[in-house]
Amino acid sequence: MAPFEDDELAQPPRVLLVDDDEVNLLLTSIALRERGFSIRECASGELALREMGGSDWMPDVVVLDAVMPGLDGFETCEEIRTLPGFESVPVLMLTGLDDEASITRAYEVGATDFFVKCNQWSLLAGRLRYLLRASRTRHELERSKSKLARAQDLARMGSFDWRRDGSYRVAFSTEGLRVLGMGPGDNPSLRNIIRMMSREDQFGFIRLLRNVLDHGTVLCCDVEVTLSDGRARMLHIEAEPEFNELASIIGYTGILQDVTDRRLAEDKIQQLANFDVLTGLPNRRQLFWRSERAIEHAKRLGHSMALIQVGLDRFKVINENLGHTAGDELLIEAARRIRGCVRHSEQVLDGGMFESPLHRGHRTLEAVGRLGADEFVVLLPEIRSAEEAHDVARKVLEKLREPMMAGGQECFITASAGIACFPSDGASVADLLRNADVAMDMAKSQGRNSTMLYDQQLASKGRVRLDLDTALHKAMERNELVLYYQPKIDVRTSQMVGAEALMRWMRDGKLVPPGDFIPLAETTGLITDMSLWAIREAARQVRAWKEQHSLDITVAVNMPSRLFERTDLVEVILQILQEEQVAPHLIELEITETGLMKDLQGVVPSLHKLNAVGIEISIDDFGTGYSSLAYLTSLPISELKIDRSFVRDLGSTPQSSAVTSAIIALARALGLRVIAEGVEQVAQMEVLYNLGCQVCQGFLFARPMPATEISEWLRDQDVRPLPRIETDFAGLPELTPSGPKVS
Repeated sequence: MAPFEDDELAQPPRVLLVDDDEVNLLLTSIALRERGFSIRECASGELALREMGGSDWMPDVVVLDAVMPGLDGFETCEEIRTLPGFESVPVLMLTGLDDEASITRAYEVGATDFFVKCNQWSLLAGRLRYLLRASRTRHELERSKSKLARAQDLARMGSFDWRRDGSYRVAFSTEGLRVLGMGPGDNPSLRNIIRMMSREDQFGFIRLLRNVLDHGTVLCCDVEVTLSDGRARMLHIEAEPEFNELASIIGYTGILQDVTDRRLAEDKIQQLANFDVLTGLPNRRQLFWRSERAIEHAKRLGHSMALIQVGLDRFKVINENLGHTAGDELLIEAARRIRGCVRHSEQVLDGGMFESPLHRGHRTLEAVGRLGADEFVVLLPEIRSAEEAHDVARKVLEKLREPMMAGGQECFITASAGIACFPSDGASVADLLRNADVAMDMAKSQGRNSTMLYDQQLASKGRVRLDLDTALHKAMERNELVLYYQPKIDVRTSQMVGAEALMRWMRDGKLVPPGDFIPLAETTGLITDMSLWAIREAARQVRAWKEQHSLDITVAVNMPSRLFERTDLVEVILQILQEEQVAPHLIELEITETGLMKDLQGVVPSLHKLNAVGIEISIDDFGTGYSSLAYLTSLPISELKIDRSFVRDLGSTPQSSAVTSAIIALARALGLRVIAEGVEQVAQMEVLYNLGCQVCQGFLFARPMPATEISEWLRDQDVRPLPRIETDFAGLPELTPSGPKVS
């Protein structure tokens, strides 16, 4: 037969054969070699020990003769067990003695098995194969046990066994004791383990344990313990019941694991997922969750709750001028102040272990959250009336008005707040947040630094604004924008010497008031494209009037300050004029004094470039900007336009006449043309002329009208002439260009 066919060894098993009988040593050696063993022989115990301790050769099994002179087999086996690496090598004792005392002694000195000397070599070989298989199994088991211990050590895990015998004694593995901060000599009881918990947690754990024992269910929980060295650790415990043949629970077997690091990581993930990194406040996701719980409580208990949305006013200015770091400092301080203005209440359970105050069981309900950017939300989980929420909002705004330090500089900010209450203003968190946002936007649109309660009228206005915003985005592609023209009149000749192009929006056959869509266009940024469209449309009309009526007049187009943010503005305007074949001097650009002063340094270069190519610049609403007049001497301005607020009171208040006279005198001194808008009465026209202004614009002469009606209006002047000044013009300087009258 082929030896060791079922053996997993790649090499023949190595056998150290020790016998003082040379004949028996030879016969045994030959028989085992024939059966596939690799044999090394020794004639005494001393030689065997020398062989094993002094060479690199390591036997798989040792066969010892029990009776030998000098060191007998028993003594040799005892010495072998003391050699490093030979503690578990199988040792087979060969003996002719079959008494019980010899067998007992063989096992006592560490022999693995014994075999009675005989000539049945196959039996001996079979016994050796059995020992080798058993040794390999034992080695594999020890390696597996070592790997398991290592894995448990890395996972900070251990096992335990508890018998329900009234002793409360728990048998822990070495790894389990290590998890508890104990050593192999410790033998803790269940009471010892419970005493490692806080007093509050002890009661919860005991209740859980009693419930598990009464129902024979699996134990699975996390507990916080304090080890003997003072470290607080979080342990995960799982255990399954063991039953006897009568199906009665006799104990539990399970594992315990130190999950402190994992729990900290989970808490960190939860923190990042639910809280704002900058301010530490609950974020939108957590805010929704907590608001939903507050609504559930309000429904169940029959009280009201409120959401207050707080938005910082002009926060962008801080970021742009002091940098984002200063902006972050301001947001952190704003969050701290808002939190200090509102109360906190206990939160419902967040998924705790025993539905009791164990670790992570109760959390404080943050009443303030960061919605995003410069907006915060205040959650008031219980209010008696909307006025109570209004008082909190006012308190928040007052606190925010106090000076703050940002970027090493003292700053002052204001905020606007919108309030929505449950159940009157919405039945869900989404409804309440939307309505609070509508109220906040209205507070901002009405001057900022104020609070506003939501009502249905605000909602309708908000929807109208949203519809208007959506429709305005499509107005240009649908060709719904049109230009109306209001003539500028030389009051000496009653001739039109120019016109102002005014943008109108024809939506569904009706004109939308400019005050409704121009501010919206500025907010959304559409005003840039709309203004360039107006320049192109005005250029086309100038060319059409010249070709059809030989009318050579200048058309003024209003320019928002935002348009000057384009670095290619001059090139784009020139390209438009070239494509429409219109001379640059026929297009005048009007910019309001307020818009000019918003970003004077950014606007000035573009104005010089435009003036250099022949485009004239007019300052609209002059006198309303409360700004320094020094810019008039450095800017390429051709015309000043007196604001209608001064014209309205001419002839009735001396102050208006004084301001108007000063503006006209200033324009004359600087060599600028001057024009008055909003002229509606003959008396106003006469005062203006007497003060030195001879070009007027207003309802006294003509309302803004479509380009198609201008020709008809001009023809009507032959039949019904416009109001004019009947006086001698000798000696008056020519301040305005005049154009031919069209019949």
